[in-house]
Amino acid sequence: MLKTQGLAKRYTLGETTVHALSDADLRVGQGEFVAIMGPSGSGKSTLLHLMGGLDSPSDGQVLLAGRPLALLTDDEVTVIRRRQIGFVFQFLNLLPTLTAAENIALPLLLDGWRMKDCMARVQELLDLVGLSSRRDHRPDQLSGGEQQRVAIARALVAEPVIVVADEPTGNLDTRAGREVLRLLRRACDEKGQTIVMVTHDPLAASFADRVVFLRDGRIVHEMTQAAEHGSQAILALMASLED
Repeated sequence: MLKTQGLAKRYTLGETTVHALSDADLRVGQGEFVAIMGPSGSGKSTLLHLMGGLDSPSDGQVLLAGRPLALLTDDEVTVIRRRQIGFVFQFLNLLPTLTAAENIALPLLLDGWRMKDCMARVQELLDLVGLSSRRDHRPDQLSGGEQQRVAIARALVAEPVIVVADEPTGNLDTRAGREVLRLLRRACDEKGQTIVMVTHDPLAASFADRVVFLRDGRIVHEMTQAAEHGSQAILALMASLED
């Protein structure tokens, strides 16, 4: 479903060139849940943004269902992001003047839907994330966990083939974080959606099928069947890779 080949990203800061990502080859299958881990500055978010079409690589390419994103126009990539990729971020980007239902509907409204035509889909997502009774509440009337569930529903509303999540539990307590992770796991298991998640948390990574470890902008290791190994094994492997 998603593939990177020789992916690299460089930034120039004055006279210094920063290699944020180098020669990253990664395949993510349809319906797979992949977690990306590594120390701060290892290139996790850079890799995720490139895979989601939010940034362009310095070298290499990203292929979505076999289509190289680099060969598409900006408008074509924008349409792909709107219709085929859902985004969940640590900082939620919910619009404060819109209700939960309106925030969830936003991707469909931007794609030309009328509000009344998308309400059945919005209600389905509200039911999925357990917020039907909060549909008319604005973000400032919701808890942090409820806001993140709205953000996940918004990411899923267009039925994207891929959901990319950047530290989706980073600002949540343990209970709310587990609820969010269970929702992502359900989207993968019940909807067949592909999930790619950046996290620093071994517990969050243990919800994934596979964990990819980065260090200094390079993929250095992968752990398959992450859920079976558990968070302690993931933590121990992280520590060994950082030595």
